[in-house]
Amino acid sequence: MSRPPSQHKIGRERLLAAVGVPIIGSAALVTLAPTSAVARPAYGAAGITWQACSRYAGAGFEGPRMDRMPRVRPLMARLECGTLRVPLNYDQPDGRKISIAVTRLPATDPAHRLGSLAVNPGGPGASGYLMPIKLIRRNPANAGLNERYDLIGFDPRGVGRSSRVDCPELRRTVAPPHGPLTEQAVRQAYARQVAANQACAKHDPAFLSHLTTANVARDLDQIRAALGETTISYLGTSWGTALGANYRSLFPTRVARMWLDSVMGPDFRLDAYGDTTAQAKELNFSRQAAWIAKRNARYGLGTTPETVKAAVLRLERAYDADPKRYAHAFIDGGMIARLASQASGHWALAAEALRALTNPPGPVASPALARIFETLNPPDASDGDDNVMFRATVCNEEAGRRDFASAWAAYQRRLARYPITSRHADPVPTCAGWPFPVQRWPLKAGGGSLQLSAHRYETTTPYVWAKQMQALIGGTVLTVDDDVHASAVQAPECAAHIVAYFDTGRPDAGRCPGAPEPPDAP
Repeated sequence: MSRPPSQHKIGRERLLAAVGVPIIGSAALVTLAPTSAVARPAYGAAGITWQACSRYAGAGFEGPRMDRMPRVRPLMARLECGTLRVPLNYDQPDGRKISIAVTRLPATDPAHRLGSLAVNPGGPGASGYLMPIKLIRRNPANAGLNERYDLIGFDPRGVGRSSRVDCPELRRTVAPPHGPLTEQAVRQAYARQVAANQACAKHDPAFLSHLTTANVARDLDQIRAALGETTISYLGTSWGTALGANYRSLFPTRVARMWLDSVMGPDFRLDAYGDTTAQAKELNFSRQAAWIAKRNARYGLGTTPETVKAAVLRLERAYDADPKRYAHAFIDGGMIARLASQASGHWALAAEALRALTNPPGPVASPALARIFETLNPPDASDGDDNVMFRATVCNEEAGRRDFASAWAAYQRRLARYPITSRHADPVPTCAGWPFPVQRWPLKAGGGSLQLSAHRYETTTPYVWAKQMQALIGGTVLTVDDDVHASAVQAPECAAHIVAYFDTGRPDAGRCPGAPEPPDAP
């Protein structure tokens, strides 16, 4: 993903904000043929030995330890944990093996059991190990999924309790300095990104070069086989939709029912993704500006959307010219643009911050403003969220341009077209300097029942991507009338559609309301 949907990662904003690419260094950029076109030796994993895992020692589950939460204890008592060994390289099934951590929450109505339902929260890099429990805890309606299905969670290769590699280099920031982004500053940040990516790639090249969505899909099929299932159902959000699409394309006869929410676009190019998301953010800010204008008595930013936009743009330029530090947050034009890029659940907080920053409280923020920034910039507490898995999977697969000139030109173009929200985007390509060949997604039509859900105003995975994916792989699109990433499992009305679909297998081309717009300021 994991975090609640509004904070969920594709998850990650830096994937969607990143631009462009040719590899810097001695390795040439190579695009491989779709992996589905290559005949692969068969591999059959041994079964999974299940054991109790009612005590969970990890942190980061939105508060205290899971096994101390009264509502969670009964679920933890039913949860089973296991490990599966799979090939690192499916072209060499007798070669190096890696471990995949798997969990199972058995169906509560085994007499009417329909099979296994694998779940994934997104990322790439988010842990799905405890997603069966998180899914139910997030929304009681989701418990209906567990009545007739064993819920299957897992950490993808490279994440959490599965085999993984650490890259200390990626924990160091490579972002440009605060204040206005000059070409020189961005060029220096670009050079740091190249150095970090190339240093990371040296830690375990064989492992890192095999972190791909298609290989995670192959691991998922080994989980299916080890469970003794002829087919498997699947629920994925964000990057989990790419995983589902890859699985359905590689193993079309092994899909029972599949739901993909907040769907990634099928043409995985970060430069093209950046253009689409930049447009979506600017359009969604028009909704946010209209909401703020209706509450001018409180926020004082303008009585029309146009005057609110002008006020925010003035703030961006003012704080770029004279950046400030308030509590733990550094405020420049990029932070103002971030406040203007919030989903509706955070509009009230963002407007409160914009109001306060229009009349600065001095060198130290008020406690209320400090709490706002803590809410909008939470510490990374997601369970098993792995930056190495994110970087490797994205950069092994994305086929956009990665050179500095293309990235800088794209940033300038977006800033001119979408001046309010584009200042928040990172102009440094995520994959600059990544040395491994590009492996494209092997997507194609066919393979079992498929339901997509797309969010009308969403900016992380814009609505149009679901339509593009549908045109390529098929399925039916349900429209969620909100702007909150991956919120279908959280909104009760939408969750009811999900439960009904997995019960009946009948796709739904209708609508559900999703997350509501916020009330007046908290």
